Order: sequence, then structure tokens, then C-alpha cells
Amino acid sequence: MAVDNLISRKKDCYPTSDFFESYLRRYGRIVDSPIDYQDLLRYTNSIPMYDERGDDTLWSTVFYANNEHEEVHDHLKRAYAILKADGDMSITRHLYIDRVDLCMYGNTLPFRIRIVNHLNDNHDYFYVKRIDANRIYGLELEHILSPNRINYFISGETIVEEHIIGIPAEAFMSENRPASRFDEVRLAKEFVKFNERVFVRLLGDMHSGNFVIDITRDFEKWHYRMRPIDFDQQSHHYRKEVYLPHYFHQNTPFIQIGQKTLAPENVLQYQTEERALIANRVRVSHGRFRNLMSVMTEDIISTDDNVRRLRNQLAEHYHCDDFRHCLTMGEMVQTSINLVLAASKPATIPLKEIHSAQEVKEGKV
Repeated sequence: MAVDNLISRKKDCYPTSDFFESYLRRYGRIVDSPIDYQDLLRYTNSIPMYDERGDDTLWSTVFYANNEHEEVHDHLKRAYAILKADGDMSITRHLYIDRVDLCMYGNTLPFRIRIVNHLNDNHDYFYVKRIDANRIYGLELEHILSPNRINYFISGETIVEEHIIGIPAEAFMSENRPASRFDEVRLAKEFVKFNERVFVRLLGDMHSGNFVIDITRDFEKWHYRMRPIDFDQQSHHYRKEVYLPHYFHQNTPFIQIGQKTLAPENVLQYQTEERALIANRVRVSHGRFRNLMSVMTEDIISTDDNVRRLRNQLAEHYHCDDFRHCLTMGEMVQTSINLVLAASKPATIPLKEIHSAQEVKEGKV
């Protein structure tokens, strides 16, 4: 069975526990905001959106009644000010809400808001979604364990997230595919690292429609970074392959480039590098990862059957029976990261081998 077919159904949304809310409040993720997801559902009409080729984007632009239009847009601008400027409304002086779109395909039925500066027509996007504990754990783990920073806040039963900039992976491979072998190597290297990042922290459903590629010019060539944009399948599914992007048929173009350009030794090297980077991020998180795990390991964000089935697969994959004792998805994430930490210890230099610059200069060492 294809991995894609296993997650064709929408998962249930899990509420945030009191302990998780305490963690989120401690790190400034919970704020008072006038925006409420339920308010955005009061639209009176909608029209489907199509791309430049006439294909359905799975988004629909929604419209509100005249007596609610101004209030909804005002609340959205306030939410944007909280997201971008800690609530300073002065930044919205020249901004207006251009469009509110709804995705009926997404697990949390997200709203995407396009906000425009009327002085220069520059625009930005942000998202309003329903609370789902899996998604919030995914956002936090991305913030702590990846090279990316995630900006979002929670108000009541609503999540407000900033737009993650990048080219959708599907569009990238059809329109921006690397032309040189050197760039292909860099892209393949990043896919290996991306594959490792999401598997280590058990982020599922990373097919090419759920991540973007951020491109940076680097001297003569390009640097690529893959970033998840959908976190709904964080630590929920029962099958190991769901957490490995290379099992999704949509990602076949990336696999083919990797097979063409990377030797097995390269793949192992990049996997080792990424695990070492993850370990370092945990060490410099100043206890934030530990605090997150103290909550996540006790939280229920999947079914008992999913936990039992996945823990056995991970035990076989890692040849580690510690997974078989895990009772929650959070415990499996913690066990996975513990393996990374154990295998990647920072090098230490014995004090007797540390010499002063003066000793070196005088030739004493």
C-alpha cells in the first residue's frame, strides 16, 4: 500500500492540555487577541481559486456580510500586529485586508489572509487555524530542533501563524529544477538532511505538497533549505514510513536526483551531520526541549493502537528495545532524540592539553 493512501483521511484534532498550555504561556505563545477562528466561519459566500493554468488550488476566497466585514478585517489586522510587532497597531496604519481564503482540503480547515500595504502594494500572508495539539507540538519541535524559527501565537481555540516563505516543492521541481550537477548535489544533500530531521522528531506526511524550498544565492551557486509547512501529522500515525519523506511517490524527483548524484557514503555523512546539528540545538535550547518533553511525554495526541504499532516498528528500525516501553508518542520522540544525543557528544579537550598562547610562542609545547 502506498504511504500516501494511509493518511488520506483527516485526523481528529486533539485539545491542548492544561500542562501544555502552561508551557506555551511560559514561552510567550499564548496571548490575548480579538481574532477567533469561529468568527471567520461566518462568511456568507465563497468562490473557488484557480491558478494561472486554470487548475483548482483547493482554496476558496470567502466574503462576509456588510455588517461584519469591517469588524472581521479589523480583528485580523490586530492579530497581524501581535504576530509581527508585539501588538503595536501603528504598523497597520497603511495596511488593509485584501483577501481571506479558506482551504477545505486541510486537516484544520485553515484560513489564509492576504494583507497589503496600500502605499507600495507590498503584501504578506498569515494563517488562522483551529487548535490541534499535534500541530502545536510540531511547531515547537520545528522551532527548537530545526535551523528555522517559527512565529505563531495562540488565543483561545485559535492559532495564528506567519507565512513560511519558500517555493512549494511541487512547483520547484517543475519550474526551478537545478540545471547544473553541482546544484543537484546540493539539493540532494538537503533532501537527505530534511529526511533525517523530520524522521528523528516524527513529523509525518512530508510529501512535496507539504514543504517548501527556500533558495539563497551562495557565491557562484545556490543553497537550498527545505521547510515543512504542515505540522498536523506530528507524532500521530502508526506507520514508520509516514515519517520518512522518501517513501512518498510525490517526492520521487528528489529521490532520483539523490540516486544520480550521491554515493551511499555521502548519504551516511549527511545523516550524521544533521543528527549532530540536532543534538547541538537541543544542548543550546536552555532547557526548552526538556520542558517540552516533560509535557509531551504525558500527553495523549494519538490512539493507543497507533502508539503500540509505531513503537514496535521503531524498536526494530533502531534495534533499540527502549521504544517498546514507550506509552505515548511523546516518549517515542524523547527516546529518538536521546539516541541522537548519545551518538553525538561534543569533543572535549583535557585541561592538561590546553596551553596558553605565550607557551606556544615560546616553544614550550
